[in-house]
Amino acid sequence: GCGKKDPQQYMEQAKAGVAANNIAEAVSSYQNLVKEYPDSPQASEALFQLGTLYQNKMVTNIEAKASLEKAVDIFKSISDKYPQSKLAPKSLFMSGFILANDLKEYNKATVIFNIFLKKYPNSDLVNSAKEELDNMGLSPEEILKNKS
Repeated sequence: GCGKKDPQQYMEQAKAGVAANNIAEAVSSYQNLVKEYPDSPQASEALFQLGTLYQNKMVTNIEAKASLEKAVDIFKSISDKYPQSKLAPKSLFMSGFILANDLKEYNKATVIFNIFLKKYPNSDLVNSAKEELDNMGLSPEEILKNKS
């Protein structure tokens, strides 16, 4: 129908889209949820799922690098717009992780990880963020050598 959906209906529609490999429908549902219900508890989850679709390069008609950059922006926006969300720390971490490991944008990644460490000092991802900073730009061989 043409009636407005509630956030839960959008989430279900988006998950069904992903399950059916109809990613365009999933993206549209997540975007509509965030647009129509920016203050709903589901908004940060919808953004996180959207970021994940872009991170995994599942969205069609977008280059891999552009998809990763969009994932970075979406993940970072969750921490900015929904700092109280339980997904905020993980989202900010993911933003830095993609910048460091997929896009090789080490300066930007360093900034994000440092913001993460300041903003979420008690997160269970703190050690991972510190490791990312320590190993930034190193090859797997160099990382192993540093650990031994």
